[in-house]
Amino acid sequence: MTAAYIIVGNMNVGKSTLFRRLSRANGRSVNIPGTTLSVSGGKIRGQDACAWDTPGVHSIFSTNEDERASRDILLLPGIRETIEGLVVVADAKNLKRSVAMALQYTEYGLPMVLDLNMVDESSARGIQINREALSGLLGIPVVETVANEGIGVDRLKSELKQARPASKSVTYPKEIGDFIALVEKLIAPPGPVSKRSIALLLLAGDPCIESYITEACGESRLNQLKHMAGEVRDQADYVMEIFLENLYHREAEKIVSQVQTVDPPSKNPFILTFGDWSTQISTGIPIALIVVALMYLFVGSFAATFLVDSLNSLIFEGMLIPFCSKVVSAIPSPFLRDMIMDPDFGVLPTGVFLALGLVLPVIFCFYIAFGLLEDSGYLPRLSILLDKVFKKMGLNGKGVIPLVMGFSCITMSILTTRMLNSEKEKNIASFLVFLCMPCAPLLAVMLIILDDMPIHATVTVFAILFSQILVAGMLANRILPGARSSLIMEIPAMRVPKPVPVIRMAYQKSFHFMKEAIPVFIFASVVVFLFQRAGGLAFLETTFGPYLDKVLGLPEKSIQVFLKTMIRRESGAAELQHLAGGFTHLQLVVNLLVMTLIAPCINAIIVLFKERGMKAGAAIVATGVVYAVAVGGLVNLACQVLGITFT
Repeated sequence: MTAAYIIVGNMNVGKSTLFRRLSRANGRSVNIPGTTLSVSGGKIRGQDACAWDTPGVHSIFSTNEDERASRDILLLPGIRETIEGLVVVADAKNLKRSVAMALQYTEYGLPMVLDLNMVDESSARGIQINREALSGLLGIPVVETVANEGIGVDRLKSELKQARPASKSVTYPKEIGDFIALVEKLIAPPGPVSKRSIALLLLAGDPCIESYITEACGESRLNQLKHMAGEVRDQADYVMEIFLENLYHREAEKIVSQVQTVDPPSKNPFILTFGDWSTQISTGIPIALIVVALMYLFVGSFAATFLVDSLNSLIFEGMLIPFCSKVVSAIPSPFLRDMIMDPDFGVLPTGVFLALGLVLPVIFCFYIAFGLLEDSGYLPRLSILLDKVFKKMGLNGKGVIPLVMGFSCITMSILTTRMLNSEKEKNIASFLVFLCMPCAPLLAVMLIILDDMPIHATVTVFAILFSQILVAGMLANRILPGARSSLIMEIPAMRVPKPVPVIRMAYQKSFHFMKEAIPVFIFASVVVFLFQRAGGLAFLETTFGPYLDKVLGLPEKSIQVFLKTMIRRESGAAELQHLAGGFTHLQLVVNLLVMTLIAPCINAIIVLFKERGMKAGAAIVATGVVYAVAVGGLVNLACQVLGITFT
C-alpha cells in the first residue's frame, strides 16, 4: 500500500497551499463517515507516497463537522494502515496556538513533522523562532517554509522520512491518568493509533472513536469503556473538552517562551506618528504617492532599467551571448543553431537569458522593496487607506499591492495576487494588472517615443490607461461571480525595517521562483520558435494585416510589433520606435495603447496560467485582446472624427 502523510493544523495556516506544493492532486478523495465532508489526496512529487489535505481545526476534541474530519481520517479503514506520519502545519506568527495543536496530535503516537509556515510574515513582525530548540523540546523534525512561494517545501519532503513520534507529552490530573491506564490495559491488540489518544477521545465523546473500538474490541468492551468515561466526566468539576484544551495551551505557552523572541514595538514617537499619518486621507495619500515614487525609482528605474541594462551589456551581450554563439556555431544543423541562439525566438536569448537578465534582477529588487514595506508595517496601513476606493472594483485594500507592482513587472505583480483572499479578487486583480499596467521597461520606451510628440499625446495615452483600471475593475466586479471579502488583517506596529533579514528572504524567494520559472520559460521559447518556423507568424501578418488597417488604422507592420511585445514588451516598443518613421503620430498613440492593453510578455502569460489556471487564464487573455482592440478602435475613430492628429 502507498504510504500516506496527513496534513493537519489550525485554520488559515496554509495547509491547502502546502498540499498543492507537495503533491499533484489526482482527484482522489475519501468520504468521512458521519459527515458530509470528503478529504482530498494526491501523490507527493518525487516520492512513492501520497498526502491528504484536511480541514483546519481548533481542537481535536471539537464536535464541529469539519474538525471531526481532520481527526477521524486517522481512524478510517484503508487509510489508517497506510499512515507514515502527520505533517502539522503551524502559523509562525501564532506559535502558541500551533504548538498547542501539535501537542494534541502527539497523543496519537504517530510519527510527526512540524512545519513552521509563513516564516516571512513572522520575521516581518519581529518574531524569531529557534527551530532547533523547538525540535529538541518536541522530539520531532521542525521545518520552516513559505508555502505560497515554495520556499522550504523540498526540505520538508526530505524530512518526511525522518518523521518520528514526539517525545513531549502532557501530564494529566490523576483521574484522567488513571482512566488512560485502564484503557491501555483493556484494549488489545494495539492499533495504528495510540491507546492514549483513544482514551482521551472517549472522554471527549468522539463518535468515530466509538466505532473504532467496536470494530477492534467488540460492543461490550465499548459499553464498558463508555461507562467508565462517563464516570470520570461526572466526577470532574470541569468541562472535559475545555479543560483538556486549556491544558495543552498552558504547556504550549511554556514551550514557546523557551524558543521564541519578539522584537519590542518601536518607542520612537516619529515612527508611531508616521504609522497614524499613513491611514489618514489628508496625510496618507501624499505618503502613499511618495512611497510609490520611491518604489518605482528602485524597482522600475534602478532594477528594470539600470540594473537590467548593465547586466545585459556587461554579462549577457558582452560575454555570454558571444561565447554561446561561438560554441553553438559548431553544431552542423542550422535549425538547431537557430533554436538555441536565434535573437528573437531562441531558447537561450528569450528563455534562459531573458529570465536571468530581466526577470531575476527585477524580482529580486521587488522582493527587497516589498520586504522593507512589509517589515516596516506600512503595507497594512496602505491597504486601510485605499480600501474604500478598491471596494468599487470588487477588491479590498490589499489589492493595491499587485496593482502598484504592475508598474515594475507584470509577472511579479500577478504573483502578488496570491495575497488576496478570494478567487474573484485574484481574478480581478490579475485582469487589471494584465490589461492596464505598463511595466517599467515598456514605460521607459513609451516615454522615449512620446517625447518626440506634443504633450497632449502623453496625457492622452496615460489618462486612457489609468482610467481603464477603474472602468475595467467595475465591469469585472459586476460580471464575475462571488463576493468581495472584508479587509481583515493584522496591523503590526510600525518599526524601522531590518535590511539583512529582508535581503536574505528576498534571495530565498527569488531563487525558488527562478527554480520553478526557468524550465517553463525554456518550454515557451521552444514553442514560439517552432510556431515561427512553421510559418505561423507570417500567416498572422497576412491574415490579420487588413483588419488592422480597417479597425485600428494601423499598417501591417504593427503585427510584428504586437508579436514582439508578447515575447518581450520593450522589444515590441523598440520595434515600434525603429519603425516610427512609417507611422503617423495617431498611429503611434494607438499602437502604444493596444500594445499595453493587448497582453504583457510571454513570461507574464505563462505565470498567469500557472497562478489562475487554464480556464481563468484563457478568459483573461481573450478578454484582454478583445478589450485592447475595442479601445484602440474607439480611440482611432474618435481622433479621426475630432480631427486629432497629435502633430
